[in-house]
This record gives sequence, C-alpha cells and structure tokens, in this order.
Amino acid sequence: MSVILIRKAVIRVTWFLMVSLLLAQTSCRVGYSFTGASISPDVKTVSIQYFPNNASLVMPTLSRTFTDGLRDYFTSQTNLILVDRNGDLNIEGAITAYAVTPVAIQGNETAAMNRLTIAVTVKFTNKKNEKQNFENKTFSRYQDYSSSQDLAAVQGTLISQIDDQLIQDIFNQAVANW
Repeated sequence: MSVILIRKAVIRVTWFLMVSLLLAQTSCRVGYSFTGASISPDVKTVSIQYFPNNASLVMPTLSRTFTDGLRDYFTSQTNLILVDRNGDLNIEGAITAYAVTPVAIQGNETAAMNRLTIAVTVKFTNKKNEKQNFENKTFSRYQDYSSSQDLAAVQGTLISQIDDQLIQDIFNQAVANW
C-alpha cells in the first residue's frame, strides 16, 4: 500500500511541476531574435521620423540615406511594421555633426590621415515600456582615410560604413536591451 501512495505523490508532484512550468512560460513572454533584439510581443509597429541634417557641414544626401537605412534595418531585423506616425516604438532625431579632422600628424606638420565623423542625436519612445525611453542621446562614429585620398572619392564608402555603425548602435540601444 505504501508503494501506491508514493506513486500517487510522484504523479501529483510531476503534474504540479508541469503546470507551474507551463504557467511561467506563458505569463512571461518576451520576443527574442538572432539580432539580439528583445521586443515585447505587444509591440507591433515602429515609426522612424526623417533625420534632418543640422550639422554645420552639410552633405546633401546624408539625411535621406541615414533615415532610409535606419528604417530598412528595423524592418529587416524585426517583425515590426513601419508606420508614418504614432508607432509603438518611435525614433526621431537629427544629424548633428559631419566633420573632417586631421589625425596622425607627421613631422612636417601635415596629416597622414583624416577622420570623417558623423554624429546623430536620437529620441526613442516605447509606448509599451516607458522605462526603455531615452532622449537627446548622441551616437557618434568615425572612419579614417589617407590624406592622399580626396574626400569626394571616398566619401560614399565612408558614409555607408559610418551609417551602418550608427544604425547598429541605435538599434542596440533601443531594442537589444544589453
């Protein structure tokens, strides 16, 4: 008779553990992806406003390419739907710096390398979790190039590389929650 009681107790404990695990799994859902994004399942949309170029040195196509790149990255790396306004996630900001500075000064006081730096200031709003919001956060990246190269010749490649890094930084800050 004690063997029967032990079996019943084991069955009850097993059922209790299975039901507890099932409840815990369904009550704490957060969506994860291979991109490192951790987006709540109730977040369905993202709106990314146009980033105007407020830098003192203006590259005419930078605003459009940066904004489009940010929109493309969010839609390709998440299941979020891009909307014009009032998304569950909203990203807005401006390009605040576009500058070329000399680096690696040589003995004859000429630069061996130049540095192209781009900075953006971002405001991120998460309507579903206000703890993740941030405002006026500056992201800055740069690429160096040889001073023997003309900026006009390498500018497109440098901008593309810097934009990719900035977009990844913004994405990580907004939805990767590292």
